[in-house]
Amino acid sequence: MADNEDFPEIYQVPGDAQEIETDIDFPEDWESLDAQEHAALLTQLGLTDEDFREAEADLANVPVVAIVGRPNVGKSTLVNRIIGRREAVVEDRPGVTRDRVRYDAEWNGIPFAVVDTGGWERDPQGLSVQVSAQAERALNESDVIVFVVDTTVGVTSEDEFIIKVLRRAQVPIILVANKVDDERAELQAAQLWSLGLGEPYTVSALHGRGSGDLLDVILAKFPEVGSGQARYTGPKRIALLGKPNVGKSSLLNALSGQSRAVVDSVAGTTVDPVDELIEIGGKDWIFVDTAGIRKRAKQASGHEYFATLRTQAALERSDVAVVLLDASEPLTDQDFRILTMVVESGRALVIAFNKWDLLDDERRYYLEREIDRDLGQVGWAPRINVSAKTGWHTDRLVPALEKAVEGWQTRVPTGQLNSILAEIVAAHPHPVRGGKQPKILFGTQASVAPPVFVLFTSGFLEPGYRRFVERRLREKFGFVGSPIVINLRIREKRKRT
Repeated sequence: MADNEDFPEIYQVPGDAQEIETDIDFPEDWESLDAQEHAALLTQLGLTDEDFREAEADLANVPVVAIVGRPNVGKSTLVNRIIGRREAVVEDRPGVTRDRVRYDAEWNGIPFAVVDTGGWERDPQGLSVQVSAQAERALNESDVIVFVVDTTVGVTSEDEFIIKVLRRAQVPIILVANKVDDERAELQAAQLWSLGLGEPYTVSALHGRGSGDLLDVILAKFPEVGSGQARYTGPKRIALLGKPNVGKSSLLNALSGQSRAVVDSVAGTTVDPVDELIEIGGKDWIFVDTAGIRKRAKQASGHEYFATLRTQAALERSDVAVVLLDASEPLTDQDFRILTMVVESGRALVIAFNKWDLLDDERRYYLEREIDRDLGQVGWAPRINVSAKTGWHTDRLVPALEKAVEGWQTRVPTGQLNSILAEIVAAHPHPVRGGKQPKILFGTQASVAPPVFVLFTSGFLEPGYRRFVERRLREKFGFVGSPIVINLRIREKRKRT
């Protein structure tokens, strides 16, 4: 990371730079300000109360609604009806939805999030174990639970089992009787009162019948402050990514202590993502062994194309990506494309140089030069050297993962953030461009996982200057293993009347 002495010359303060205010004293606890102090500080910043309320809206945690039920009761169809668009995959067979999938929705001007879960089974086996675990995790991360029952089938033993689990939840539960298209189904739905979950709300997710009334009921159950980002109470999902034959399956086997994934010297052995729940150091992790990415998805064909899409989907559902690089071979364009894909996805990142046991002194020398030259853009990612085949240093992976998760979920208090931004602007203002010098007026962290910052500015900040701000934020607050997103809200200087 650059020190002050290494600050690029393009950002040196120009001779005609405007004088920057540096005497603003930002409070550590921004929320503790009374109305008068709040107004005075905004005046110093040159912001209006409306500007600040917009920033607060970014910080507001939206309520989360979990849609749960046994397989094939119409959960995904109901999700599509609620969000007003066809995004959740719907097919007339059970088990299509396997993971928790989150969608943004809005009703009567109120935003919220909908989580579509896989079907919950009483005695799950194989993949169904993970599907049911994902559904149960959704309960711990929601503000309202919508329990869907198929009215045409009635209450099954699986439904009764789910109800027992739901009773342990500490959030409101809404009972939905789906597939109610006529009076006969209405009478059948009335029998659901016996479940003890209150009034059954009748809908036809397929035709939209009753969906508006259901949304009104859901909104009435929302808390004042929703959980917003999922509360991370369950095991973290770790996606193992890399080129074919780089050692992803071997690493999974080394971590689990047994041969859970098929390993072969032939590249492309793994086609579908393989999920494994592994306990390491007293903590559970879900590792996802993905197919090796040979080329861009647009250039792939046949099973490679679909394998690449499934790998990308597995990445989007993960918390951390471990990108394996072959230390014994020069870094390739495909390695860089995979790293770029992870950064753009917003997942936390750990880089693992595998096959370290194959390195000689000459290769180690050139590898260090490649790292310095080519991996500077992801210098914030923890790096470990391992040998998946022998198990050498695989114990270093979990500490690196924990650091990456911590950085990914770091939140900076508003007052502390603005104190740092004021120091940055005072020491290194943005260069003058076209007779104007953009200035950072105010900043707030809009979200975590990954950290997203919103900067209110008086003009456009050049990409290089935004990267400099990012480096300074990393030096101060860490964000180890996590990409940082910086968004601008530009407010042109108001004309004096």
